Amino acid sequence: MPPVVVILGRQGSGKGTQAERINARYGFIHVSTGDMLRAAVQAGTQLGLKAKAVMDAGNLVGDDIIIAIVAERVGEPDIQAHGVLLDGFPRTTAQADALANILGAGGPSLAINLEVPIETVTERMLARGRGDDTAEAIARRLELYEAETAPLLAWFQNKGCLRTVDGLGTEDEVFARLADIIDETITTL
Repeated sequence: MPPVVVILGRQGSGKGTQAERINARYGFIHVSTGDMLRAAVQAGTQLGLKAKAVMDAGNLVGDDIIIAIVAERVGEPDIQAHGVLLDGFPRTTAQADALANILGAGGPSLAINLEVPIETVTERMLARGRGDDTAEAIARRLELYEAETAPLLAWFQNKGCLRTVDGLGTEDEVFARLADIIDETITTL
């Protein structure tokens, strides 16, 4: 199995920016659950049609469909050839268990937690000036992230694949830290 890297981080941590840089350097296929859902719907796969029906009804797509779409996607030739950077999956320990079952051999190669303090990500999101980025909305999203992610970080820690990276500094400084960890992990695979 090629490298399977999971990137985690609070909203506003710079995860999206760093994910683009990681993919540019390492050639991983960057997939997010949103991208996977849209691709499955657009392709008209059986799972995509199920997801579309759920979304059209205004509901959230459940773990069963998300997990099945991830399983389908990680088996595709481009990921088998280049590896994958998962962004937005897994979000829960149940999804992490499913990912480990899909991948076999213990699960992902590496899970990176891009650590940026709550105060800093709050300032960054407020500075973006988006309509939904009110102080109250940001606080709610970050509380939800903390509640969902703390058990997930413990799950990856127990698997021995979690590495936390200081997300403060310039984009180049943060990327250099990420690259050091990825280089170290890839050479041991």
